[in-house]
Amino acid sequence: MDWFYIKGILILSGINLMAVLGLSLLTGFTGLFSFGHAGFMAIGAYTAATMGIKLGLPLIPSLLIGGLTAGIFSLFIGKLTLNLKGDYFCIATLGFGEAIRLILDNVQYFGGARGWPGIPLKVDLWNVIIINVVGILILINLINSRHGRNMIAIREEELAAKTIGIDTFKYKMISLFISAVYAGIAGGMVGYYTGFLQPKMFSMNKSTELTIIVIFGGIGSISGSVLGTLLLTALPEILRAFALWRLVAYGAAVIFIMISRPEGLMGGKEITLKGIMRLLRLKNRPGKAAEG
Repeated sequence: MDWFYIKGILILSGINLMAVLGLSLLTGFTGLFSFGHAGFMAIGAYTAATMGIKLGLPLIPSLLIGGLTAGIFSLFIGKLTLNLKGDYFCIATLGFGEAIRLILDNVQYFGGARGWPGIPLKVDLWNVIIINVVGILILINLINSRHGRNMIAIREEELAAKTIGIDTFKYKMISLFISAVYAGIAGGMVGYYTGFLQPKMFSMNKSTELTIIVIFGGIGSISGSVLGTLLLTALPEILRAFALWRLVAYGAAVIFIMISRPEGLMGGKEITLKGIMRLLRLKNRPGKAAEG
């Protein structure tokens, strides 16, 4: 593997990570399962590409506008669906994602089902890393704030959260909005990295992949989302030598890990600097005792 190939995997991992972070907030910390995040990615992708190509905006403003547009769409979807419970919300979001894809298939302004070529290549490893770091820091601060604790309370027991005065609908809406903004930014990065957009890139398979990564990494863990994204984005590429069997091996590996560790890689825990230092001290302690 040369550096160019590894860099491509890292960029794809970073793009996926933005969408996974948003879905982690909605699913992992608020308890709402969504299978329509590919739709928000599509909205962000086509909006960001329009801002860059038609209006000549730089990369970052284009991505932000794409993310905000996806967020605005989420407000309308949330108003209609957030009162639904459990599986009904999942089905509603799945229908939304597929509806967006089918609409884009028939909008000739964006190339329809043939796709939209000629998007300038503006995404590289460094701006992906910067965007990811900013996204992670924002999410960490949100989760550790009062608003984040209210979202976690809704995940744990919605009725109890209502009883103590938390506006559950408001916080579900905030979670869905932020989640959609992250997905929209990720979609915008897809267009500016591949130079091409096509509606089938944002099918239900993409939404399912994002949900698998969140569960695989561990519900309610930002560290788990990062590790899960890196592993599950790189794994199909590592298994590429198996040709047609690589997806079977990929699925088998995911199933094996989920059976052996059903709580996910991190199990709701986080990798922190204090935790790393504590682990290092524990490793050094036996050696010091032996010296004594």
